[in-house]
Amino acid sequence: MAKCEICGKSPMFGHNVSHSKHRTNRKFRPNVQRKRVMIDGEYRRLHICTRCIRTLSRGKR
Repeated sequence: MAKCEICGKSPMFGHNVSHSKHRTNRKFRPNVQRKRVMIDGEYRRLHICTRCIRTLSRGKR
């Protein structure tokens, strides 16, 4: 899963740093889920990060 279709959040790169300060590459991946969301009165399946799922659920209160 590549990226959130709402906010555009995508994987980022960084380093694992050991105690001896040796750096190896790593990837920070967003927590992206496949979710049914109502957009303009119809349901669509989207890849959405969990932060966007939380934000969308707050609007229903």
